[in-house]
Amino acid sequence: MRVALLSRGRGWHTDDLQRALAARGHVGVLLPITHLAGRLGPASQLDSAGQSLDDFDVVLVRLIPRGSLEQLIFRLDALHLLAARAVRVVNSPTALERTVDKYYTSGLLAQAGLPTPRTLVCESRAAALAAFAELGRDVIVKPLFGSMGLGLARLQDEAVAYRVFQALELERAVYYVQETIPHPGRDLRAFVIGGQVVAAMARVAPGWRTNLAQGARPEPVNLTPEQTDLCLRAAAAVGADYAGVDLLPAADGSLYVLEVNGIPGWQGLRQVTPVDIAARLVAHLESA
Repeated sequence: MRVALLSRGRGWHTDDLQRALAARGHVGVLLPITHLAGRLGPASQLDSAGQSLDDFDVVLVRLIPRGSLEQLIFRLDALHLLAARAVRVVNSPTALERTVDKYYTSGLLAQAGLPTPRTLVCESRAAALAAFAELGRDVIVKPLFGSMGLGLARLQDEAVAYRVFQALELERAVYYVQETIPHPGRDLRAFVIGGQVVAAMARVAPGWRTNLAQGARPEPVNLTPEQTDLCLRAAAAVGADYAGVDLLPAADGSLYVLEVNGIPGWQGLRQVTPVDIAARLVAHLESA
């Protein structure tokens, strides 16, 4: 099996995947997603760095870096056309579109009946300020496109909210305003592959922000049947072959699905679980 690893460049995750692929007799070729070139005609194909992605058995998307709206649309459209030519793309372009956009993800989770925090997404500063009051004057503002906890802000003061929303208005940003769920500085990340939770961890932090990239520490955890079920339903709701699902156990005992990451890393999980996640992912690629 020849697998194209689409990313921005070499990193620990691509190295781990190439190791796991080689161990099972496969070839993993790292190609830059920023060098895609779609050739259209009687024999359409998609190239990257001079290699045709149409010649691979699987294209595994490991990173879609930030870019202009045109660049993001082009990358996803190119993957859609590639998949339409019967090349297996993992995760699928549809799943990537659903998980790269927090509004789309949250909307699908809510419509699937999964417990998610109350959220308002809008383009109006006045509507965002009204949501700040409606959601209890304690909200988390998130960028629609983002990861690793970057760009998140907790707003508990109306004057500060006004200034933040005013700054976002100047950027012509979309307001994603979500109620703050009180919690004891701990959330859960589960790694789902092929309809199974293969590993999980708790992320523990002294404050409300529990991203590992923002200083949280990973701890081993065993999910309850309820937590496992929520993770599997969340991954299914966005149509992901594999995903990182974030759950938030609230201080009052309730449980929320916060996000579904369609291009999840597993560096933190490697510290607290013996599971070879790269090998499990490769085994899933073999299964289809």
